[in-house]
Amino acid sequence: MDRTNWPALAEELDLYGSAETARLLTPAECHDLSALYEKPELFRTTVDMARHRFGSGEYRYFTHDLPTPVAALRAALYPRLLPIARDWAARLGRPAPWPDDLDDWLARCHESGQDRSAQILLRYGEGDWNALHRDVFGELVFPLQVVIGLDEYGTDYTGGEFLMVEQRPRAQSRGTATPLRQGHGLVFTTRDRPVRSKRGWSAGAMRHGVSTVRSGRRHALGLVFHDAA
Repeated sequence: MDRTNWPALAEELDLYGSAETARLLTPAECHDLSALYEKPELFRTTVDMARHRFGSGEYRYFTHDLPTPVAALRAALYPRLLPIARDWAARLGRPAPWPDDLDDWLARCHESGQDRSAQILLRYGEGDWNALHRDVFGELVFPLQVVIGLDEYGTDYTGGEFLMVEQRPRAQSRGTATPLRQGHGLVFTTRDRPVRSKRGWSAGAMRHGVSTVRSGRRHALGLVFHDAA
């Protein structure tokens, strides 16, 4: 975590709605995490994206009994992202309900009925993709989340870039495509980012997805900082 330049990351988030961290996991740790997909007892549900017309591929939601590396990553990232979340809320004139402690925030989510784990392990094969969407899950939302690449882009798989599309007011949408580097996190906005306008700040609506995997198999770990209703 300390190798990431967090002020620079915050600036890049302001510009594009996404920004990469330094390496968070070794290749061996990435392999160990992707191998968890074969242990269904760790997950509360499996989602077939084609069945729900979300795209093509599959992902699984962990139970609240998170594997130690997943829980540790989430706990370490939250306090580093919290100042950015509060700054964005101030610029947009929104409440900033997030306490300093992640467990306190999750307790609020559970009290409001958002009591299902939203931590995701994703698996894409050749031809799979993910439609543009937002991961809101309820009224209580943390504005940033993180996806970590678990396979080697260009070696284990090709295609499958992380996509973000910004819906700009009175203008054409703008898109970015980012390869997920193995072991690196990509911080991105859950739903929107502050955009400067003539009247101050407005919310630039954004959605994310995954481009078509052209070959191989792609795994990723998704870390969300609010639970699901």
